[in-house]
Amino acid sequence: MDLGVILLLIALLLGVGLYLAAPLLNNRVRRVPEETQEVSSLMAERDRVISALQELDFDFKLGKIPEEDYPTQRAELLQKGADVLRKLDELSPSTKGGGSRSRGEGRSVESRLEKAAAARRADSAAKDEPLNDDEIESMLAARRKARKSRAAGFCPRCGKPVLATDQFCPNCGKALK
Repeated sequence: MDLGVILLLIALLLGVGLYLAAPLLNNRVRRVPEETQEVSSLMAERDRVISALQELDFDFKLGKIPEEDYPTQRAELLQKGADVLRKLDELSPSTKGGGSRSRGEGRSVESRLEKAAAARRADSAAKDEPLNDDEIESMLAARRKARKSRAAGFCPRCGKPVLATDQFCPNCGKALK
């Protein structure tokens, strides 16, 4: 081999090696800011508290929770949710440096929590709305019509199902029309 070819191969191998080693040599680690992780965990905790409030209200309506325990459990959940919302407010960029919180603001935080739970209840209630008889009948008629246009019965020779659009049986090849 010629000396030029050998040097070219060495340069090529060195270039490929450096290209493959670049991620290992580059020690920059992409980290998510700690504040973003905290906000995410607080949002998840807020969702858990709202779900727990909904479950508590539902269980109370069903009579699974005694009347004397319900107010204390609900107050504890509301307090926990209010604490989470206050922490979220402190971390949000629009309220940073807002100073001290007043007692009236604590009530507004609890009312925000109540509104979020009520909105979820309204969303779930809207999903569970029963259909009236006319809607059900129209859905059934549309389904029957769609089914009739697809299935045409069975092949007279082999007995396999055939479609209305089939001219020959897909299984045995008998002419259907």
